[in-house]
Amino acid sequence: MKTFHLMGPAPYCTNSFVVCSDAGNALAIDPVVSADHYQKALDQAGAKLRYILLTHGHFDHVGGLKELKKATGAQVVAAKEDLKGDQMYPVTSADLFLEDGMVLRLDELEFRCWHTPGHTPGSYCILCGDLLFTGDTLFEGSVGRTDLEGGSYPELEKSLARLLSLPIPDEARVLPGHGEFSTFGFEKKTNGFLQF
Repeated sequence: MKTFHLMGPAPYCTNSFVVCSDAGNALAIDPVVSADHYQKALDQAGAKLRYILLTHGHFDHVGGLKELKKATGAQVVAAKEDLKGDQMYPVTSADLFLEDGMVLRLDELEFRCWHTPGHTPGSYCILCGDLLFTGDTLFEGSVGRTDLEGGSYPELEKSLARLLSLPIPDEARVLPGHGEFSTFGFEKKTNGFLQF
């Protein structure tokens, strides 16, 4: 497995990732930069993009989606709840719909997808090996805001409590939608929002 980290433009500086299998297939998470940036990573890994997965539908996580899909033909994987087609949630369709507990397979890789609403109705956290992609659900030392359209702090609290009950190893790297990376074990010990 090879992974690449790409960052979207200021002011949002959204984290995006490319994960490549040993067989040369890849998945992109939260496309936020131009397609040529992704192609550079794919070329470096000798990989072809098969899936574009959205942790949620906010505009600052999907800015590069149309261009990347057009350039690669990859399938878009997203939650129905966030496909609204408005200014906050611009995406209107997907090739595959996320479902709670589903496993998206890419050769030897398994992406376990858990519905974690709160930041948005269609927020998901995804575990692949020891990589935990948390979107805007969980950050280093913090959590996603809930004061935007579709946000709900009670729902976020339930999602955070659920994360603690899932089979996520302490050594899993927390790769959030914005900011610095962490580990799940560190967040369990130090993040005040995970102290239930």
